Amino acid sequence: MTIDSVRGAPDTPKAAEPELVQLLTPEGERIEHPDYPLDLGAEDVRGLYRDLVIVRRIDQEAVALTRQGELGLWASLLGQEAAQIGSGRAASANDMVFPTYREHGVAWCRDVEPLKLLGMFRGINHGGWDPKEHGFHLYTVVIGSQTLHATGYAMGVQRDGVLGTPSAGATIAYFGDGATSQGDVNESFVFASVFNAPIVFFCQNNQWAISEPLERQSRIPLYKRAQGFGFPGIRVDGNDVFACLAVTKKALENARTGQGPTLVEAYTYRMGAHTTTDDPTRYRLKAEEEAWKLKDPIERVKAYLVRGDMADAGFFQKVEDEAKQITRELREACLALPDPEPLSMFDHVYGEEHPLMTEEQEQFAAYLASFEEEAK
Repeated sequence: MTIDSVRGAPDTPKAAEPELVQLLTPEGERIEHPDYPLDLGAEDVRGLYRDLVIVRRIDQEAVALTRQGELGLWASLLGQEAAQIGSGRAASANDMVFPTYREHGVAWCRDVEPLKLLGMFRGINHGGWDPKEHGFHLYTVVIGSQTLHATGYAMGVQRDGVLGTPSAGATIAYFGDGATSQGDVNESFVFASVFNAPIVFFCQNNQWAISEPLERQSRIPLYKRAQGFGFPGIRVDGNDVFACLAVTKKALENARTGQGPTLVEAYTYRMGAHTTTDDPTRYRLKAEEEAWKLKDPIERVKAYLVRGDMADAGFFQKVEDEAKQITRELREACLALPDPEPLSMFDHVYGEEHPLMTEEQEQFAAYLASFEEEAK
């Protein structure tokens, strides 16, 4: 018996996708789910629509700025707006969010100024916002490492003895499908499970870990991995902002009341490139992208608003105009950002003076001074 006959040969036909939690169809029809009730008024839905439109417009502006040489890099959230806005709006003020480098929509929900994000990708700050003030940690580029930080933070909250009280806060850690192959993520699952930590692991399964498809990451649906670690996992329609809101809200509430971790797999699609240095046309089919366009997270909310007579053309135009104004001001502010002094990179590396850093700082200062001498 060969190994492939046991695990299934690489060309084994893929099984039918398992069911997922969905509260709003791609056509804009509302669905009720017995385990995830969601009561939203017209104003609530209009607010979610506004969030979706604005964060997409900010994302598009950032991509344009990168193409024009004004940002060094950008990781687009195109297609993943519902997963981020839904889960982001589910978090309370006491919760702590640990993002990767693509959670621009969650940052918006946590009132992080978009200019701070652009400043980081422009290379003039190290994040620029106060994690404690916003309940939103700094971006993490090292794949999966933030899940360990988040789990440790959650264990600290648990030891504070506040779970089950009004002041209780949970932790939510974001990562992609590719990160599930990292040791850090699996180690965090182990610790979160055995210590019953108040954390939600939110995996945005956008189908591609740069150029590696999902089937190269896992032979089973990602949410089912939670069972092996001893805590619940749920798959949600990641393009359905209602479902992402309801599922994440329940998972966070379970964490706050001492019921332990949950893995939420938001099944979505990365419509753009992995980052602005990537070319997705080299490894995936155009037909795949076209199929996912029919599941667009913004269009389904718009259809729902229209179906229910909850918004008219004037509302949609107002949101578009606001999004354009926000991004116009954002572009101007980004271009006006001053370059930092080169030696300032040493200012906050250590809390106290460090001999090696001092030596390197002096060497760099001499290097910069050499250009001034040449110019004389």
